[in-house]
Amino acid sequence: MRRHRLLSFALMAVLCTAPLLAPTPAFAGKGKEEKKEQVTYFALAPINAIVLRRDGRRGVMTVETGLEIKDAKLMERAQASTPRLRAAFAQTLMVYAAGLRGGAPPDIDHMGRELQKTADQVLGKPGSKVLLTSAMVN
Repeated sequence: MRRHRLLSFALMAVLCTAPLLAPTPAFAGKGKEEKKEQVTYFALAPINAIVLRRDGRRGVMTVETGLEIKDAKLMERAQASTPRLRAAFAQTLMVYAAGLRGGAPPDIDHMGRELQKTADQVLGKPGSKVLLTSAMVN
């Protein structure tokens, strides 16, 4: 019985100290600083505008947009100005939707140009690129 206990204590001691004696794995580039990849795109929440349908009832135009910015300082400014950008985009889309004939499809190129002008105005200088992810009228 004593041998059994002695054997189990010896086995437990070996198993507990084995991980401490094992060599640590060598990671490539462990001492180097990790460089974060620069973020160049961020998406805005969908923006809604009211449009008139062909039958005269009201409908909703939903546009999803994002900004691609290569300049880090301008990207930081754009992310800080997200509420201002959304408000300006919403106003631009509402003005566009108010002039849209009932049942006519929206002109995506025109919307993109107007939103680009608005983004440059809000950010204070050109350097951003407005990307339209989707636009639908319901």
